[in-house]
Parts: sequence; structure tokens; C-alpha cells
Amino acid sequence: QVQVVESGGGLVQPGGSLRLSCVASGRFRSIIDMGWYRQAPGKQRELVARITGAGRPRYADSVKDRFTISRDNAKNVVYLQMNSLAPEDTAVYYCNAQTYDMSYWGEGTLITVSS
Repeated sequence: QVQVVESGGGLVQPGGSLRLSCVASGRFRSIIDMGWYRQAPGKQRELVARITGAGRPRYADSVKDRFTISRDNAKNVVYLQMNSLAPEDTAVYYCNAQTYDMSYWGEGTLITVSS
């Protein structure tokens, strides 16, 4: 059984910062990529950021220069540091862990950006 668990969501004011964490645990082959996706109300799930095992990141244009993804391979943990948050960042954020043959998802954590 594989578990992917996110933490760190909540309510934040515009311009504020939050840090999300995600840990993958259980029995699985080596994780290749880890990433964060989000789904806002009434919209499709979209990529926020992904990072390879070698630490190479990829970001959505909407979050470049504001969000930073990082990971600890030894612990199967991925982080998302989010700065300068805006109301349009409000969404449920999902963590994804990709092995050679499987894709695992967390249940999501809600981030609300509002004054």
C-alpha cells in the first residue's frame, strides 16, 4: 500500500506565504518525479510544479518566480514554498509521486487566499 499525504494548507492573506509538504510512504519502486497540481472550483486540475529525482524543476507560467519546489529523495518528501500568494492561487493542491509504472496521488490540501 502506498500513501501520499500532503500538509501545510490553510487560509492566507494576499501577498502572504505558505509551505506545503508531501511525503510518500509504503512499498513502491523508486520515485522518479514528484509534483504539485491544483484544482480551483469549476476548473480542471493543472500542473503547478514538478521536480525530477536529479532536482530539475518545472513550473507553470502562473507561478514562476513566486513558487519554489524542492525534494528530499532519501525521505520521499517534496515541498512547495509559495510566496506572494494571490486570490487566484486558491485551490485544492494535490501531491503526485511518479514511479516507473505507477502514479500516486494524495487527497489534497485546501489553500484559500483571501483577506
